[in-house]
Amino acid sequence: MLSTTINIKEPRWDQSTFMGRAKHFFTVTDPRNVLLTNEQLTHAHNIITDYRKGVVSPGLTEDELWRAKYIFDSAFHPDTGEKMILIGRMSAQVPMNMTITGCMMTFYKTTPAVLLWQWINQSFNAIVNYTNRSGDAPITVNQLGTAYVSATTGAVVTALGLNALTKHISPLIGRFVPFAAVAAANCINIPLMRQRELKHGIPITDENDNRLGESTKAAQQAISQVVVSRILMASPGMAIPPFLMNHLEKKAFLKKFPWMSAPIQVSLVGFCLVFATPLCCALFPQKSSMSVSRLEPELQEKIRANHPGVERVYFNKGL
Repeated sequence: MLSTTINIKEPRWDQSTFMGRAKHFFTVTDPRNVLLTNEQLTHAHNIITDYRKGVVSPGLTEDELWRAKYIFDSAFHPDTGEKMILIGRMSAQVPMNMTITGCMMTFYKTTPAVLLWQWINQSFNAIVNYTNRSGDAPITVNQLGTAYVSATTGAVVTALGLNALTKHISPLIGRFVPFAAVAAANCINIPLMRQRELKHGIPITDENDNRLGESTKAAQQAISQVVVSRILMASPGMAIPPFLMNHLEKKAFLKKFPWMSAPIQVSLVGFCLVFATPLCCALFPQKSSMSVSRLEPELQEKIRANHPGVERVYFNKGL
C-alpha cells in the first residue's frame, strides 16, 4: 500500500538546484502530453483528487502517482482546477512554437507574410498567457485585449522597420529580424499582461509561506526574469537555424526542392525548442526571493515591525 504522505503539491525533484528544475520542466513541457486522451486525463484527475483526500487507488505505485500528478498538472489549471485549452498548455509549447517560429523565419521577406505570422504568433502568446494566468490576480478581457493589440503592433512594427533597414545589409542579418521582433513583443506583452501585478504588487511570504503583504518591487523582479527566460527560450530556435539555412539554401538540394525549406526550418526549430523550453524555464527558481532591504520602504518598515527576524522574502515568479 502506498503511503498517503507524499507531498504531490511540490515538484518531484529538488527545485533549489538547476538539475532538479530542469528535470521538472522537461516533464512539464513534454510534447507527448498533448496526445493524451480524455479518458487518460480523467483517470489521472481521479487518482490525484482521491490521493488528496487520502484515498489510494489499489495497486498504485509511487511512479504512477507522480506520472498522474504531472499529467494532471499539464492539463488542469492550478488555481481554478478547470481543464485548460489544449494549445495554451505547457505541453503544446514546443509543437506550436516550432510551427509558428519555423514559418516566421521562412516567410520573412514580404510585408503580408510578416503581418500574418507575427499576428499568429502574438495570438498564440495571448492564448498561452490567458491560459496560464495566475489565479488570485484575474486579468480583465480589456487588459487582455490591450496587451494583445500592443504586442502585435510592437512585433509587426519592429519586423517591418528592421526589414526595411536590412534590405541593404547581408541576407544573413535579415534572417534575424523575426527574432528581434519576437524579443520586442515579449518586452511589451508580458509586462502588459501582468500590469495588475506591477500596479498592486504580488504576494510575498517568508520561508514558511506566511504572507507578509504585496510588493511591486517583487513583481518587477519576477516579470523581468520571465521576460529574460522567454527571450532566451526563443533564441536557440531562432539563432541556430538561420546559419544552417543560409548554408543549406546555397546547396543543390534546396535549389531543386525549394518547398522543402519550410519543413526543414520547422524541424530545426523544433529540435532546438525541445531542449531550450525546459532549460530556460529552469534558469530561475519558480519560487524567487529577494532581500527585505530591496523592497519598498513602507513595506520594509511593516515587515521589520511585525516580523523582525525576516531577512529574505519569497514569491512565485510565474512563467
